[in-house]
Amino acid sequence: PLTVRQLAAHAHMAPRTFARRFVAETGTTPLRWLLAARLDRARELLESTGLAVDQVAERCGLGSPSNLRLHFRRVLGTSPTAYRATFASPEPPGDAAPSGRRG
Repeated sequence: PLTVRQLAAHAHMAPRTFARRFVAETGTTPLRWLLAARLDRARELLESTGLAVDQVAERCGLGSPSNLRLHFRRVLGTSPTAYRATFASPEPPGDAAPSGRRG
């Protein structure tokens, strides 16, 4: 969890000043921006890795698979699994794990 108070302290500002300046610069609130960044990271992980949904949720800062699913459905209109099925990079041809033998 990350709060506006923590972000403001990191920026050496009062929370209200930080929030006001953040909105002025980005056009959105700090927490909405953070959620969008976390969802972008989740999308990247779903597209490029075979990590389980719970691992993706943990690595992108959303905590739990149910929280990831909730925000994915609300913002993107789909589930993480359906997103992966549509946008994941195709597996390379042949065995993905090296055999250790040289030809």
